[in-house]
Amino acid sequence: MSSNSSNQSSFLLLKTLLVFVLFVIAIMLVYRHLGYNAFNKNNELQKIEQTSIAILSGMNVDSIKLTAIKKITQIISKYNPNMPSGIKYEIAEAIYSSSVNYTNLDIDLICAVITHESGGTWEPEVISQSGAMGLMQIMPATGIWVAHYESITWTSAEDILFNPFYNIRIGCRQLSAFIDKYELEGGLAAYNGGEKKAALWVASKRTKGILWAETNNYIPHVLLLYNEYKLIAPGALGSLN
Repeated sequence: MSSNSSNQSSFLLLKTLLVFVLFVIAIMLVYRHLGYNAFNKNNELQKIEQTSIAILSGMNVDSIKLTAIKKITQIISKYNPNMPSGIKYEIAEAIYSSSVNYTNLDIDLICAVITHESGGTWEPEVISQSGAMGLMQIMPATGIWVAHYESITWTSAEDILFNPFYNIRIGCRQLSAFIDKYELEGGLAAYNGGEKKAALWVASKRTKGILWAETNNYIPHVLLLYNEYKLIAPGALGSLN
């Protein structure tokens, strides 16, 4: 793990431990102030219970986020070991945030799509022959349209789509909408080959010959990566760069 990534992870862990210590101290102070018998009062118990749940929930969220970011940065390092640690962390933050914002996406699926879309490079400035740009391979026309709904001020295709944070926000919004409308495989088909063919394919009960040949290969390959990533526990890919 690089020093920056290590520092960021250590900070989150320290924050979690600090919250736990404060929680314990708070309980001890309340117990001392109220006395043992006061704990039998329902109103005081409810207040303590609510406070405890809030604190423990915050600790749990921090722990889940730390684990997710560690796993994402490990996957990035597998494909792009020379990427600066700061960019890795920025990408991991964007992926984690999208997985929280969209209930039909998780970090493993987003990572699988990015791995395939970027040709296994995880290079933020990758461009396809058709002109799709960035980690999630977004066409500029699509980027302009979706950026509006993300409240992203469009300056240029390079400024927005080569920015990993914006690219992932735009790509995940589009992917989530497609999956919501056509379910997982249909959503992947729409993301890769366009919504028109995906809609026909889903409506025809997935009849062969409707999707582009590229899309026919795209769906199983992304699903293979998705299943592979779901089985990976943090640390299983080796040390971070």
